[in-house]
Amino acid sequence: MSNKKKGMYKNLTSYGDSGFSIFLRKAFIKGMGHSEEMLGKPIIGITNTYSDYNPCHGNVPDLIKSVKAGILSSGAIPLEFPTITIHESFAYPTSMYLRNLMSIDTEEMLRAQPMDACVLIGGCDKTVPAQIMGAFSAEMPAIQLVTGPMLTGSHKGERVGACTDCRRYWAKFRAEEIDENEINEVNNQLVPTVGTCGVMGTASTMALITEALGMMVTNGASAPAVSAERRRIAEETGRVAVEIANKSYKPKDFLTIKNFQNALTVLSAIGGSTNGIVHLTAMAGRLGIDINLNDFDQMTKDTPMIVDLKPSGSGYMEDLFKSGGLPRILNEIRDYLHLDTMTVSGISLKEVIDKNNYDWPQQIIRKTNDPIFDKGSIAVLNGNLAPGSAIIKQSAASKDLLVHEGIVEVFEDLEDLANRIDSEDLNVTKDSILLLRNIGPLGAPGMPEAGLIPIPKKLAKVGVKDMVRISDGRMSGTASGTIVLHVCPEAAAGGNLNIVESGDVIKLDVNKRLIELKLTDEEIKIRHNNKKDKKIIKRRGYNKMFYDTVLQADKGVDFDFLRPVK
Repeated sequence: MSNKKKGMYKNLTSYGDSGFSIFLRKAFIKGMGHSEEMLGKPIIGITNTYSDYNPCHGNVPDLIKSVKAGILSSGAIPLEFPTITIHESFAYPTSMYLRNLMSIDTEEMLRAQPMDACVLIGGCDKTVPAQIMGAFSAEMPAIQLVTGPMLTGSHKGERVGACTDCRRYWAKFRAEEIDENEINEVNNQLVPTVGTCGVMGTASTMALITEALGMMVTNGASAPAVSAERRRIAEETGRVAVEIANKSYKPKDFLTIKNFQNALTVLSAIGGSTNGIVHLTAMAGRLGIDINLNDFDQMTKDTPMIVDLKPSGSGYMEDLFKSGGLPRILNEIRDYLHLDTMTVSGISLKEVIDKNNYDWPQQIIRKTNDPIFDKGSIAVLNGNLAPGSAIIKQSAASKDLLVHEGIVEVFEDLEDLANRIDSEDLNVTKDSILLLRNIGPLGAPGMPEAGLIPIPKKLAKVGVKDMVRISDGRMSGTASGTIVLHVCPEAAAGGNLNIVESGDVIKLDVNKRLIELKLTDEEIKIRHNNKKDKKIIKRRGYNKMFYDTVLQADKGVDFDFLRPVK
């Protein structure tokens, strides 16, 4: 590689004189204390996504130190730089609305600044896919480092952790099973350390499937955020970043559809978040790889779910780490994987599996003949209510509701839901189906995690724990229930969800992969014709970009112009 195509000589500022460009660049970087000798080495960029608004990333400064140690020991120069960071609980209206903006920020900073490779540090739900999407589009050597899961807390002798237990205790509070004092007490214990949610929520899911995809060092997904092992993983990540920089080893050089199929298989085997499908679809789309959701369903319908973590099981991420992490999971499901796929470390998945042997007893990762859930933890539904597709995490659903027909109560939007869900006059029984619309990519906007429609208070107080719930939105991976999500097309895009009325009947049959509104095609057509057009709203800035270009859930909710031109 020519010297003028690497390190400080990359992406020179346009002054019309390349010699002056590098002269000026070196003058300013020397103001940071760098010597001429150091400036001749490869440059590894490090994204700094630390923020006081993002406790999931509270350990980023320490991780950066360890990454820098790995880079310096391998003969390169580390340069950190800030990008957008988003936290699920602190982003209005939802972090998903900003995921694509973070991907654009990441891509443009990778393009604009001189670096030969980049270490992407993220953790909270949408940050990892945003970073990978940006890196894929920038076509630069890159490696992912996650911040790692938090440790668990304790409430009255019971182990608790965000955020499945957040939702469980809140449901108890709504049902008046616990009082305000106790809900405040447990609030102090749910997030005892920095780091991502310690259950199989979206953050944990994205960490594990990113490792399965091949974009992370081996066993880099599950070590706790506050552990010494997480720091060692960061140091190793820095060393690998130098290797891929020297080889100019880009994601497109080793990632194929098989890598994404492996990631989807792992998603099913771990009982991962339904959000993982949306993110993987968007990530693959940046490489020009199309993921067909019906193909995913066929591919994983016989994949056993073998990881015993909340919300589908009982353990936490720190238990998974102690049990062997992703390498042990890969060992157990190797017959379901493409073993010839390559990883960012330059070795095949088969080599990853073969060099990690596990013989100690543990309870978290099951054998495939003794699964937590028999097969197909996530199912893809079709039918006249979802002619595009819809998703259900059946491993976290009630078995007796997976085949169900019920009368619908429709909530027009989040405001309508908030105003009526706890009304004593709400016309629902335990057999009713709750339907919430206008919370899709366009409808909300940003497809918020509002698909976990609360059990109406009058039913919660008499012991109802689950009902069939349907929406065009998303659900946190930390949540559970018989919940149909990602209905495509969404209501705001003119989907059939938009013409459902309270009192209609919907049939759900997960075994047959069916979600059906019990109306004839003619009745559906008449209702669409009678539906009034919504008022046109003038938009500006990112909001206008979002509304004008966002794709539906089955295409990853990416912007159409960010996918490669075919």
